[in-house]
Amino acid sequence: MNWITNYVRPKISSMLGRREIPENLWIKCPETGEMVFHKDLEDNQWVVPSSGHHMKIPARERLRFFIDDGAFEVLENPKVAADPLKFRDEKRYADRLREYRTKTGLDDAVINARGNIEGLPILAIVQEFAFMGGSLGMAAGEAIIKGFETAIAERRPVVLFAGSGGARMQEGILSLMQLPRTTVAVELLKEAGLPYVVVLTNPTTGGVSASYAMLGDVHLAEPGAVIGFAGQRVIEQTIREKLPEGFQRAEYLLEHGMVDMVVKRQDLRPTIARLLKILMNMPSPVEKPPVEKPPVEKPPVEKPRSAPAWARPETPAAIEEPKEEAPAAQA
Repeated sequence: MNWITNYVRPKISSMLGRREIPENLWIKCPETGEMVFHKDLEDNQWVVPSSGHHMKIPARERLRFFIDDGAFEVLENPKVAADPLKFRDEKRYADRLREYRTKTGLDDAVINARGNIEGLPILAIVQEFAFMGGSLGMAAGEAIIKGFETAIAERRPVVLFAGSGGARMQEGILSLMQLPRTTVAVELLKEAGLPYVVVLTNPTTGGVSASYAMLGDVHLAEPGAVIGFAGQRVIEQTIREKLPEGFQRAEYLLEHGMVDMVVKRQDLRPTIARLLKILMNMPSPVEKPPVEKPPVEKPPVEKPRSAPAWARPETPAAIEEPKEEAPAAQA
């Protein structure tokens, strides 16, 4: 019996206590497999510094980085029926909602927030993918419509961050009805003459991409984002052909004219602020010409008078050396 292993070491461990290491202390990059310290990842807006891979970012964190000084006001979402169809699969839909609300701290998958970007008042609509894959249901649809109505009433442009797997199957036809309803809200915003900028994040698919996510005045996308209606595997099985590499990625859609720009997450705020000012025909700040001060007259400077010749010190160069006389020629 080893008394050091069986007695001394457990005793020391119990006295000092065991430090629990959080599971998310290091996060693995999906592209390179590199382990990244979670604090460095958070400070870089959840973008892997070495590979540039854009990971999913919580909705409130996105607003904190996007809005000036992280100062935004979240609007209260409208109340709707929680489980209109009394749906049940592996568990009850009401229990799923309760579970995700506890997990994310949100009522549903959409957040509306007032704020400024570079001093310009906007209304931001953000979809939270962590809440049932950002799926669009009655509550999310009502929240999006309220966001557009608030923007029209307050004359604010709308910036929408789309990130969703599509319509919420647990609500059936009621979720599909949100597609035309949100489309009408977009048209009302455009009739009011207000800009609508959409940022397509990873992923933006299904009914969301078939409605308000592709109706913006300008469409931006984060690098590497998957954007489309049906999945790549479903399309390949339907047409029985192999799709090109990078199909439905943001860069592929940019090459084929479906996206206007692919912008890194750190550059979204200045890029969108510049676009909104152009769309709203806001004058650029006029630089004031510098005020010319009257010239100050300086008193004439008297030139120093040269000393008289007799007072000048003779320099060695001024002293002539005696010339040697040539010898007289003999007769």
